[in-house]
Amino acid sequence: MSSSDDGDGDTQERDDTRVRVHDADGRRDVVVPMRLYKTVTVFSTLIAIVGVVLGFVLLDAATIRLSLLRRVVVGGLRAVGVVPPDTGLNAVLAVLGLASIGFGAGVYVLGTRFRARGMGNPQEDADESTDNG
Repeated sequence: MSSSDDGDGDTQERDDTRVRVHDADGRRDVVVPMRLYKTVTVFSTLIAIVGVVLGFVLLDAATIRLSLLRRVVVGGLRAVGVVPPDTGLNAVLAVLGLASIGFGAGVYVLGTRFRARGMGNPQEDADESTDNG
């Protein structure tokens, strides 16, 4: 493993993967081959979308008594002899929904840390000034 300074921050290299640490905001970018970048981008986006949609379906089931998911959960619990109280089931479904949305958001954030070779950070390459005046 070699370490060098490219002006932006520290760079650590391992085989085809390079980790750049930017000093200004502490953001870590992982530079990977294009094939791995595409795989990570596709699957992290897919997992994030499924997580967020599932989270909203769970929140819907927690707040609406006529939800299909809620009927399936209550029916399944009654089949095994468990009758959950409405408030307890509402709380469990709501917590699971929020956890699923948070998981989806976390996967998406981690997926955005990957870059392919030759890709710059769009915020660094912008020619526009940051002031609104």
